[in-house]
Amino acid sequence: MPGRLAVKALDRCPYGLYSSGMTRPNRKGVEDARSQLPALLDEAEKGRATVITRRGRPVAALVPFAQAAGARQQKSLAGLAGSGRGLWGKDSAKTLRRLRDEWNR
Repeated sequence: MPGRLAVKALDRCPYGLYSSGMTRPNRKGVEDARSQLPALLDEAEKGRATVITRRGRPVAALVPFAQAAGARQQKSLAGLAGSGRGLWGKDSAKTLRRLRDEWNR
């Protein structure tokens, strides 16, 4: 389940005692989160994540928008710039035809 892995990543504190600046996200039950939503949104604006649980099991994460949007941004392809000349050999059409025909056997 991808959602469960994301929540586990939020809970993880990889450097233990050496990461005093890194704190675990708040954990709130569904009813608490519902009643405290304005405060949780204020915390998200400040950069703090909150894990929302149902019966003690994580079901959602309220994270700062920049953090969520940054995870989905495509990375730059500028580092891959180049002509690609010679990538498929001297006769690229022949090479591509051979690769395509490989699947028809």
